[in-house]
Amino acid sequence: MRGLCAIATVSCVAILSGCTGVPGTTATSTGTAGHTISGRVHGGQNPIQGARVYLLAVNSTSPAGPGIAPSSSNLSKSLLTSGAGSDSLGFYVTTDANGNFSITGNYTCPSAAAHPYIYASGGFPGSGTSNPAIALLAGVGSCNSSEFVTVNEVSTVVAAYAFAGFASDATHVSGSGSDLAATALNNAANTLVNLMNETTGTAYAATPAGNGTVPQSEIDTLANLLGACVNSTGSSSTQCTTLFGNAINGSTAPTDTATAAVNIAHNPGANIANLFALQAGSPPFQPMLSGAPNDFTVAVTYTGGGMNAPVPVAIDAAGDVWVGNTATGANSLSEFSPVGAPISGASGYTGGGIVDPYSIAIDSSGNVWTGNVTPNSISELSSTGTPISGASGYTGGGLNTPYAIAFDSSSNVWVVNNVGASLSEFSSTGVPITGSSGYSGGGIADPVGLAIDTSGNVWVTDSIVSGALSEFNSSGSPDSGSGGYTGGGLADPSGIAIDASGNLWVTNNKPGANSLSEFNSGGSPVSPSSGYSGGGLNVPEGMAIDGAGNIWVANRASENISPPYPPSSISEFNSSGAAVTGSNGYTGGLNLTLRLAIDGSGNLWVSNTSLNTLARRRTGAQLRSTGRRPPRRVGARQALRCRSRQGHRQGA
Repeated sequence: MRGLCAIATVSCVAILSGCTGVPGTTATSTGTAGHTISGRVHGGQNPIQGARVYLLAVNSTSPAGPGIAPSSSNLSKSLLTSGAGSDSLGFYVTTDANGNFSITGNYTCPSAAAHPYIYASGGFPGSGTSNPAIALLAGVGSCNSSEFVTVNEVSTVVAAYAFAGFASDATHVSGSGSDLAATALNNAANTLVNLMNETTGTAYAATPAGNGTVPQSEIDTLANLLGACVNSTGSSSTQCTTLFGNAINGSTAPTDTATAAVNIAHNPGANIANLFALQAGSPPFQPMLSGAPNDFTVAVTYTGGGMNAPVPVAIDAAGDVWVGNTATGANSLSEFSPVGAPISGASGYTGGGIVDPYSIAIDSSGNVWTGNVTPNSISELSSTGTPISGASGYTGGGLNTPYAIAFDSSSNVWVVNNVGASLSEFSSTGVPITGSSGYSGGGIADPVGLAIDTSGNVWVTDSIVSGALSEFNSSGSPDSGSGGYTGGGLADPSGIAIDASGNLWVTNNKPGANSLSEFNSGGSPVSPSSGYSGGGLNVPEGMAIDGAGNIWVANRASENISPPYPPSSISEFNSSGAAVTGSNGYTGGLNLTLRLAIDGSGNLWVSNTSLNTLARRRTGAQLRSTGRRPPRRVGARQALRCRSRQGHRQGA
């Protein structure tokens, strides 16, 4: 196996479940007549009597999400037209002495973007005392047939993590209603049935496709934390005050258990020890974690699809995940559905000249492009994995060890040549635009990463040799002078990404640096002379920026590029450069981690090169629920490399 230094990570955290069928299917169409939904509401293993059960739907008219204030405009829509009673949320039915309820079709199932879910509040748990702090969530599966749903703490945790990117709290879950937002919501809803059995209310150990490992014990542990409050005497109990005091949103504490679950999904590294301590006595959900974890990110790990030393990661408009396989002789791409089911078969997609695909990007037509390091070529495949480029790929244009690949607004292809110290440009049909030497100047001497801003300017990180940031205009002329832009803590800069304000963010992995640099669109440093530090940064490589402006970084964790590799981690910073993660970052299931990509549902995807796995981890922040097109720079423009200090990639 070639000793590539890492790959991408991601975990899935979401909130709310919706009107979906099996993973990968689309939600119901507009105007489907309601069917009978029956079920039971339990706190732990005890029925909850007298709970109010609402059928709410994700609001598709005014986005909610982390950091967006709840309002009447983004309140989830009530669907019931009659019931046992009504209040500010609309009509509801109530549970009997055994926790049972029935909704008998007095509603119309909404559009695909407005996923319905169960919201149950209040009632008498096993303690026998009415508890107004109780709030539980569950998805309702298909809108085309009757079904039975268990609403409990497990279903609440899974729903909260699945839709966290669209939720301000348990009753404010909303997207913009655009086609892209609808796709992202549908993918988030499908996450529910990928993690748990909605009929029994139990978390899976493996995903239904059989290739994903679900963190069952972590989900059960989170359910037990909620259960401590659910089965208490109410909001003023020690269990509830502890839960609410440690599952906060900024400085605001929740007042119910479902919103507490949403807040934990948004802030998975906060107050872990205090929350874990709520799991005392004989918790109802098993298996559970035996000790407090580093964090409460919920990561699902996937195998298959032909993965073999996977490195680059990119996500298409449908939410499918693409990775490049770099092991000697692999020469392939793997594709996975938004819930991690393999699409590309046992051997992946081959052909089109793919050899050592070290970078990957997806164009506006959904075609997949790779930069092939060893043969100095680029390849193009259709969205179904069919080769478009010839047997040798596209060549010429000065290609020389292509490390990164990206597209401009004209769909032209730009490539960073690490050994050639240049940029190559190709048309959308693979015809070279640059000559045999490519574009040079601007201070580039050891180019690694690539990003293109909204004005068409091309930005390049120059690593060991010059430690600078270079800029070229859309015609390939350098704008950054002979030495590039410096300062702001630049030190062996590697990964690069551009935020919504046009500022550039760069990872610095020079030994001892472990920092991030920020520059404005004019090339002036924003970060201090030492860069931004903390958050568990440890040989930072790839990076991605979510819709809330938070910066996510993959930490390789060692200068060593030969096995055995130490565990990797993920760091998070806010848009001001302050660390969100603690001194260890987010950990677990990561090894040889280089690059990141964020999907439209707000999940972070990472490939583990040394493990031949793909992980999905919830970012805790909204990405594209506003309906923006998938940012192609994510996973494609943050070129990362595994090479010696002399600037050459090594095998292992």
